[in-house]
Amino acid sequence: MKTTITDFPDEFYRGKTVLVRVDFNVPLKKGKVDDDYRIRSSLPTLEYLCSKGARSVVVSHLGRPEGKRDPSMSLRPVAERLQNLLPNRKVGWINECIGNDVEKAVKDLKDGDILLLENVRFHSEEERNEEGFSRSLASLVEIYVNDAFSASHRKHASIYGAPTLLQYRLAGLQVQKELAYLTKIRDEPDQPFILVVGGSKIRDKIDAMKRLIEKADKVLVGGSIAYTFLASKGISVGRSPVENDYQSWAGEVLRKRDKILLPEDHLVAPSADAINQIRLVREEIPQGMKGFDIGPSTSQTYASIVSSVGRTVFWNGPMGLFETKEFSQGTTNMSLSIALAHFRGATTVVGGGDSVSALGKAGIKESEVSHISTGGGASLEYVGGKTLPGIEILSNK
Repeated sequence: MKTTITDFPDEFYRGKTVLVRVDFNVPLKKGKVDDDYRIRSSLPTLEYLCSKGARSVVVSHLGRPEGKRDPSMSLRPVAERLQNLLPNRKVGWINECIGNDVEKAVKDLKDGDILLLENVRFHSEEERNEEGFSRSLASLVEIYVNDAFSASHRKHASIYGAPTLLQYRLAGLQVQKELAYLTKIRDEPDQPFILVVGGSKIRDKIDAMKRLIEKADKVLVGGSIAYTFLASKGISVGRSPVENDYQSWAGEVLRKRDKILLPEDHLVAPSADAINQIRLVREEIPQGMKGFDIGPSTSQTYASIVSSVGRTVFWNGPMGLFETKEFSQGTTNMSLSIALAHFRGATTVVGGGDSVSALGKAGIKESEVSHISTGGGASLEYVGGKTLPGIEILSNK
């Protein structure tokens, strides 16, 4: 098990400077934070450190500026939102993450203060895990805390390089929670275990699917990846996307497992914007048409299984093109059934940015799910059995 911030006495942090790696990669709209879920996820860790007298130097990335300064990806709006969320704390911001000005700002911090540094990806050295850049970050502090599970599969300077240079490398409260839920899903989920998998590409989920299909009692498949499974059975999927590289694997899985359920009806159209040509079809999808959502019969079957059968439910990936209202019903119904399963006592874990967004669109509150993972790719890699560099480097108990 990894050492967490709560494993030390309260006085341990007083007067010490802590580098807190968070994931504030949030959507911005007109210079304002549009969705602050990831910021709010970090609050328990930041509040804990502040309450113990630590001086928190917060570092994050935002977007993909490719090693160049891009004002549209500045963390300044995030600092403003963070201050609003922590009105009783002093939250500062500086438009760099290394250098003399940063060193001075860090030295000027008082116990309980927070300083958010500028986007680390404005420096190409971050993603290259360059030693000098790692050393510059580590030199600012005495303790390292990782509360960015969603970025922990990256071997970047602020995730891996900097903590290697520090004695204390601790897990934040969000990372601790992620590890607890995802380790349970990966190793010993309470049965019956229902796996719900959707989204666009098997390629992104293959390791997790291989591991979890073995443990699952039922596997409910939707989204674009369902068409690869259907095509492997010789069922016509029209112009729906098929990953040819994974057809043989999908066919092999279906031959061995009767636990896997595939869509039996579909909402189809010639294209995503051909709303006036949407049709409901059963079984095969006509040539010239593409599937964009599971149909009502499939949705009802899936919802019934999730809400009434499972003691553990893990959902990753939407059931259709839920961003378009006309193709959102399958994903909305899944969101509602996940909430109902939680209400009935099941452990429900939702991962992936699209699935999390779908919960919000369906009006499902965070309290109506056991755990919402902030890590899309990271959570899949972790439950798939891969070692995450940002977790590996943390101190063991």
